[in-house]
Amino acid sequence: MTIRRGSLQQKFAVFLIIPVTLLLIGMGVAGFFYARDLLLDQWREAAILKLQRAAHEVDMRLGRIKESIQIIHQDPGHLYSEAFHAWALEHLSRQEGVASATIAWNIPEDRNGKGRKVSPPAPPWERGRIGMGQQLRQRPFQSARIRVITPPRFDASGEQGTVSLVSDLNDVHGQTIGRLDLLVDFDFIFRHVIESGWWQSSKAFLVDDRGEVLVCTVPGRHGNLADSQDPLERETFKAMALAPDGTLRGPGHPPDEVSGFYHLQEAPWVLVMIAPGSEILAPVIQLRTLYSIFGACFIVAIIALIRWVVVRTTSDIQKVSGAALKLSRGEFGDPLPVKSRDEVGELTRSFNLMTSQLQERLHLKEALNLAMEVQQNLLPTAPPPVPGLEIAGRSLYCQETGGDYFDYIFRSGPKGAQRLCVAVGDVVGHGISAALLMTTVRALLRCRLDQPGSIAEAVGDVNRILYQDTAPSGSFVTLFLLEVETAGHLEWVRAGHDPALLYCAATDAVLELGGPGMALGVDGVGSYLSGSRSGLVAGDVLLIGTDGIWETRNAAGETFGKERLGRVLRDHHRLDAERILQSILSAVEEFRGQGQIEDDITLMIVKATAAGT
Repeated sequence: MTIRRGSLQQKFAVFLIIPVTLLLIGMGVAGFFYARDLLLDQWREAAILKLQRAAHEVDMRLGRIKESIQIIHQDPGHLYSEAFHAWALEHLSRQEGVASATIAWNIPEDRNGKGRKVSPPAPPWERGRIGMGQQLRQRPFQSARIRVITPPRFDASGEQGTVSLVSDLNDVHGQTIGRLDLLVDFDFIFRHVIESGWWQSSKAFLVDDRGEVLVCTVPGRHGNLADSQDPLERETFKAMALAPDGTLRGPGHPPDEVSGFYHLQEAPWVLVMIAPGSEILAPVIQLRTLYSIFGACFIVAIIALIRWVVVRTTSDIQKVSGAALKLSRGEFGDPLPVKSRDEVGELTRSFNLMTSQLQERLHLKEALNLAMEVQQNLLPTAPPPVPGLEIAGRSLYCQETGGDYFDYIFRSGPKGAQRLCVAVGDVVGHGISAALLMTTVRALLRCRLDQPGSIAEAVGDVNRILYQDTAPSGSFVTLFLLEVETAGHLEWVRAGHDPALLYCAATDAVLELGGPGMALGVDGVGSYLSGSRSGLVAGDVLLIGTDGIWETRNAAGETFGKERLGRVLRDHHRLDAERILQSILSAVEEFRGQGQIEDDITLMIVKATAAGT
C-alpha cells in the first residue's frame, strides 16, 4: 500500500510508528546493557570468589605449616636443648605435606659475636642433628622468622615439585644463630587448585609478585607476564600491582579473553586465570542472542499491530471520504458497514445518518422546488394591458416558497364592463404552510370575485370560509384589495394590511389609502368596509406592498421604513411602473447590504398615464 504525502497514514507513521519503534529499540538496548552489566558483575564476583577459594586453600595449607614452625620458640625465655631441637624437627617432619626439615647452626668465633663461622654442612642423613661432630651446647633463641619461600622446584620428570620455607633462628639478642629449612610438597599445597574445574578448562598461572610464571597449565610456558605477547596478560600484570584482586576483559564484543587474579596471603604468589570470553560470558552472549531475537520479534509484532490498526483506521476513514465525495456528486450508495464501536465506527454511523437525512432533505428540496414552481405559476407572469394604466408587480421569497401574494383579477361590472381588481396579500409565516394558505386565499378570492357583489362583501365571504380552516391553527392573512373603476374611481378594502401609498403628481405628496378591517381568518363573523377615491390623474402612482419592504434591516439594525419608501417613490415617480418598481427594490437591497432577506417582499406599482383613467 502506497502512502501519500501528507496523508493520515504518513502522519501516523511519523508521529506514532517511528517514535514507538525508536522508543522500543532504545528501551531494548538499554535493558540489554543493564542486564549484561548485571551478569558481568555476577561473573566478576563469581570469578573472584573461585580464585579466593583456591587461594584460601593454598593459604590454609601453608598457614598450618607456618604455625608448626612457631612451635620451636613458644617460650622465648627457655634454653633449648639438643633433644628439644630433635623433637621439633621430628614434629615438623610429620606434618602433612612436609618432605623434610633441617636446622643449620652458625658457630661463633667468640662470645662477643665479633665473627661467626658457619659449621660445615653435614651429610643429608645427619642434617638436623645438632652439634654432630661438635661440642654439644645449649643454644637459646628467641624467634624463628620465615625469611623466604622459594619458588617450586621440580625434578627432572617435572612431576614432583617442592617448595622451600627458609626460616632464620635468632637468639635473645636478635642475632641469627641458625636456619630452619622445610621442604614442602608443592602438589600438597596446590592440589585443590589443580583439581578445581576452572584450572583444567582455562589458562591459569601461579606467578610471584614480580610476574614470573611459577606454574602454568600451558605446557612449557615460562617467563614473565610483563614480557608476554598477550596484551591481556600484560594488563593483568599491571593490575596486580594496584589491587589485591580483580578481573579484566580483553578487546572485542564479547571479549576474546577475560582474566582474573588474586593475591595469596601466606606466600608472595598470585593466582591468575585467563579464560575464553565466549565460555566465561556464555550467559551474556546467550542473553544477547535471545534478547535480540525476542526483542526484535516483540518490536515487529508491536509495529505490525500498530500498522494494522492504522491501516484499518485510515481505510475506514478513506471509505467515508470516498462516500462523501460521491455524495457531493449526488450519488447515494448503500450505507457503509460499521465494523467497530470506536470513534471511527461512530464517524461511520454519523455519516450514514447524515446521508439518510441529506437524502430526505434532497427529496424535500425537490418537493419544495416543485412547490415553488407551482406557486410561481400561480403568480402573474406579466401585468394585463389596461388603457391609461401601467402596472408592475413582483414577489421575492426568503425561502423556496412564501406566503406573499399578488394578483390581477378582472370582474364584470354594470352593463358588462370589465373592472380591474388588484390584490396584495401577506400570509403569516413562511415556507410551505404559508404557501398553501396563500393558494387557498387566491382560489377563494378569485371564485368570490367572479360573483356579483361589492369587493367588501367578497372579502367578508372569503374571511368566513377561510376562518373554518385557520381557526385551529391560528393562522391569518392580511389583504389589500383594490378595484379600479371607470373615470379613475378607486375602491379598496384593507383587511389588516398596511395602507397603500398614493403619490399625487399635482401636489407632489404621498398619501395613504387606509381604512378599517381585520386580517382574514381571525374572526369568522367580521365584516369589512371599503374606501374610495376618485380622480386619478396622469402621473399619479399607486404603491401596494408587504411589510417585508419597510421592515428590512441593515447591518446596524435600522429599518428601511415607510418614510424612506415614500422618498424613493417621489424621487422616481417620473419613470414607468416597471422602472419605479425596480428602483424601489434596488434601494431596499442596497440598504440591506450583505444581510439575508428575512421576510417575503411583494410590491405592486400602478401608474396612471392619462387623466380620468
